Amino acid sequence: MPARFVIVDRETPLLLPPDLRQWVPENHLAHFIVDAVDSLALTNLPVNERGTGDAQYPPRMLLSLLSYCYARGTFSSRAIEQATYTDVAVRFLSGDTHPDHDTICTFRRQNKQLLAESFVQVLALAGELHLLKVGNITVATDGTKILANASKHAAVSYQRAGEQIELLEREVRALLQKAEDADSTPLQDGLTIPAEIARRRERLEKLQLARAVIEARARERAAAERPQYAAKQAAREAKQQRGEKVGGRPPATAARNPATQRSMQLHGCGKPHHEERQRRTL
Repeated sequence: MPARFVIVDRETPLLLPPDLRQWVPENHLAHFIVDAVDSLALTNLPVNERGTGDAQYPPRMLLSLLSYCYARGTFSSRAIEQATYTDVAVRFLSGDTHPDHDTICTFRRQNKQLLAESFVQVLALAGELHLLKVGNITVATDGTKILANASKHAAVSYQRAGEQIELLEREVRALLQKAEDADSTPLQDGLTIPAEIARRRERLEKLQLARAVIEARARERAAAERPQYAAKQAAREAKQQRGEKVGGRPPATAARNPATQRSMQLHGCGKPHHEERQRRTL
């Protein structure tokens, strides 16, 4: 029976619009962040009421996006922009839009107080809902409802809640400072994709050229090894003709054509398939 694979189709367009809410599990942190920010009674939101100029990103979306990313330890505006393409939860938070790093950085710098206050309120709501952590931020250290009536005495409860709010405010200030530091330092991604290979057609052409170079090198190597192989094989045959005992294995053949070798691996032939079968039985 031939092997069966799950169909992975990256080419066919979606016939129906996707439901972004299904991109992440129901209990995912991203859902909590969206609902928490939407529930906040925020004032003085930075909105262009005149409607002039380019369309702006909704402030609550940006607040949700930054709160989630900062809580998860992503501080650079460039890294957040990239995550709107590569991170499913971030794409859900941004509504599958992609604000650039300048927009993200400018929003944070121009709305420091709003971002800090809303972030603290989100963390306070998390404490009310018994959430021990929000991303990398510890909201409650003992598993109790710290921000609610944790004591029979209202005064003690109020004092503990105030202390916890102060801790959260310090935590948020530290996170926002990390974001500022990250935007002030050039981002080192470790991998830079030149603009000339960004488009798919050009990328495929360059991959084909690179493959041709690799195969040409393999052919050159095979050609260089062929005389050595022929000499070893001739010496072996001469011993056999003289009736002498020939020990050891026959000399290894010259390197295969890389295209042929790759085809054998993809179709499960030869040694690669045997090794894969051994790995499955371990």
